[in-house]
Amino acid sequence: MAASSAKPYCCSSLNPAPSNAIARRAALSALPAAKPRRFSHGLAAVAANPRASRSAVLRPVRACLAAPRRPEYVPDRIDDPNYVRIFDTTLRDGEQSPGATMTSAEKLVVARQLARLGVDIIEAGFPASSPDDLDAVRSIAIEVGNTPVGEDGHVPVICGLSRCNKRDIDAAWEAVRHARKPRIHTFIATSEIHMQHKLRKTPDQVVAIAREMVAYARSLGCPDVEFSPEDAGRSNREFLYHILEEVIKAGATTLNIPDTVGYTLPHEFGKLIADIKANTPGIENAIISTHCQNDLGLASANTLAGAYAGARQLEVTINGIGERAGNASLEEVVMAIKCRRELLGGLYTGINSQHITMTSKMVQEHSGLHVQPHKAIVGANAFAHESGIHQDGMLKFKGTYEIISPDDIGLTRANEFGIVLGKLSGRHAVRTKLVELGYEINDKEFEDFFKRYKEVAEKKKRVTDEDIEALLSDEIFQPKVIWSLGDVQATCGTLGLSTATVKLITIDGEEKIGCSVGTGPVDAAYKAVDQIIQIPTVLREYSMTSVTEGIDAIATTRVVIAGDVSADKPALTSNSNRSFSGSGAAMDVVVSSVRAYLSALNKMSSYVGAVKASSEAPETISVQTTE
Repeated sequence: MAASSAKPYCCSSLNPAPSNAIARRAALSALPAAKPRRFSHGLAAVAANPRASRSAVLRPVRACLAAPRRPEYVPDRIDDPNYVRIFDTTLRDGEQSPGATMTSAEKLVVARQLARLGVDIIEAGFPASSPDDLDAVRSIAIEVGNTPVGEDGHVPVICGLSRCNKRDIDAAWEAVRHARKPRIHTFIATSEIHMQHKLRKTPDQVVAIAREMVAYARSLGCPDVEFSPEDAGRSNREFLYHILEEVIKAGATTLNIPDTVGYTLPHEFGKLIADIKANTPGIENAIISTHCQNDLGLASANTLAGAYAGARQLEVTINGIGERAGNASLEEVVMAIKCRRELLGGLYTGINSQHITMTSKMVQEHSGLHVQPHKAIVGANAFAHESGIHQDGMLKFKGTYEIISPDDIGLTRANEFGIVLGKLSGRHAVRTKLVELGYEINDKEFEDFFKRYKEVAEKKKRVTDEDIEALLSDEIFQPKVIWSLGDVQATCGTLGLSTATVKLITIDGEEKIGCSVGTGPVDAAYKAVDQIIQIPTVLREYSMTSVTEGIDAIATTRVVIAGDVSADKPALTSNSNRSFSGSGAAMDVVVSSVRAYLSALNKMSSYVGAVKASSEAPETISVQTTE
């Protein structure tokens, strides 16, 4: 292949990988012996062959191998040994990030986008944790779990998490049974430290519980049951082999091996997967999976090591969000497999990588967790080149400093219809833009959004895609409205105290007004809101960003609040560790800030209402998982 200025690619070789590792080794053994070379392309190739033309130096080293079609889904086997299932747990483990609570509407939108992305399994939540989570998982199972997407008509598996007890499993089955391909995921701890100090059970008791609960899940009619030995990374190997053998006999179709505390190194985790594959009786009747936490920054590396050692399902989250330091990042794992497929034995996934950027932005917007600029693949600086040396190389040939094309992850969004939105744009143009951006809303939601859009369009010459997404999140994907913003007026400056007057509207349409002073206009406005709502809270985080450039940019505010547990103010929630995020968008920074605060307060109020309505509230509201 001659030098080309065409779009850069993302793999290290143009040669297709053999269908399996054995064939690959056989093909290599048939080649004549040669001295090992440090490099197989570029300048080293020219040095080895002085007659080689200069074009050899410029051959793109990133050409992607065309992956085969996704094999038909069968719970306990994969017909193509090189295919790797992607299990996305953004809506379950990812949502356990402090302050990342999403509304049911937001979860449904993210689930639709995950289906477009092509993930094989969506872990939609933990149904037993709250009535609201059960309803959200059920909605995803009904809509996303029965709607084909893409050219191949892909329908993802919808999964619900449960502890190893009948109540949890019943809740999970009630939520996911409406999907075309339902799955129950149940877990119990297997490390000595967890069994002794957390469960206070003997190893034999743990095995008996796991075996009984997997069998119970299958008895409900669920054909697809995943089992996880929590903290497998620190569990005794022989005990792991034994409990995995027993749950396979009981009907487990997938065995997930979690590095729950992010303790292992890549070579250790790879050996753990290889040992389980080699020493667990009946392992040929189940799929081995990985679930790696990022406490030492090794989650993606451990996940790839597990895949290379034989795991054929990888549990990941968008942007790597999750408990503590997060999880293995979907975009990192998927693009590493796509880029280095030949060195990973020909592995491939069913992910449509061109949806990665859109999915990353959507999760950032709805979770309120923004990625750092230098985040791999999806960070703002991932494809930015400021150094003069780098810029010179990029201008001459993109392959000098880019191993992945931005186009491959959908970073460059082309406007298919040539639409530029402004104040004269009508409903059809705006709705077309929403569809182009991947959002589906009903007529009433669209009318509410269109009103906000017109307010902004009157003040801005051009409304960008980023403006649209910010407004959509602020207007549509909000929690149940208990308090809505009527008006806000604030004064500030160097000549006196900052003051604010806020009018809020209750769910019944009653208007209430509060006035206060503060150290600044936002502080004064928040105190005015507190006067009206009278919910004791603590503001844990407050941040504001500009959606686009320019003095007329929309401001997006994110806040995280929690119940105030000080002695003189009883906490509103019985789970004092629970925090709630809220986001708001407006061209006025004070209005944006108040909208974000109200969003978080509405989430908190809805949560408390759901807990009070549940007869099992004391048991369910404090559920936390660290798988």
